[in-house]
Amino acid sequence: MDNLLSLQGKHILVTGASSGMGRVFARMIAAQGGILSLLARNEERLEQTLSSLEGEGHCKFVCDITDENMLKDMVGQMEKLDGIVLCAGINDYVPVKFIKQEKIDRIFQTNYFSNLILLQMVLKKKLVNKGASIVFISSVSSLMGVPGTLLYASSKGAVNSAVRVLASELAGQRIRVNAICPGIVRTEMLSGTNIDEETFVKQEVQYPLGLGTPEDVGSAVLFHLSDASRWLTGQCMVMDGGFTLE
Repeated sequence: MDNLLSLQGKHILVTGASSGMGRVFARMIAAQGGILSLLARNEERLEQTLSSLEGEGHCKFVCDITDENMLKDMVGQMEKLDGIVLCAGINDYVPVKFIKQEKIDRIFQTNYFSNLILLQMVLKKKLVNKGASIVFISSVSSLMGVPGTLLYASSKGAVNSAVRVLASELAGQRIRVNAICPGIVRTEMLSGTNIDEETFVKQEVQYPLGLGTPEDVGSAVLFHLSDASRWLTGQCMVMDGGFTLE
């Protein structure tokens, strides 16, 4: 039987590819035969990702996804795509009474608006092939009411809504649009927040299958990018180790 998760020869764009889940996804995609275009703003770390990939033909774009001019330059150099993984994102834990406009703008620009602008650009230039798959990395936070996560959860909730609309608009081109909503996954982004190790330990107890790894989420990314998911669109897959069972 053919490998249903094979991405042999498929050209995949991964944003946020310089670290964390984005780097792991890129490596897993390359291992399945995919050809990567990597996007991130840190050139040194992005080069580290690029040099770690199996196979040939991969390239990198040093680009701040929130800078529209940089996005235009990048898209102007882009070849046609068979898949897009929108992994770039930021997080911040802050109670509503401490929220400021600057934080609102920063989180929504990175997690939501910039992704839409990027998609608008590549679609307008007809760089997304028929039968391609677009995968947003959302969060289980978008479906819950965890204190302190208002901005992050709201930005991911907006992503979930966009997935449904985009899936409807692009179905005529056989382009699939889905999201993955992970629970807590230990990554560099979370390590850089104000969550301490004690909090991690307390939260892990609430996960029947324990906290996730980037590889756990990466398996779902491979599924969504591959032909195995050719009849799936407009969905938000929850991956949370059983956290939301209760």
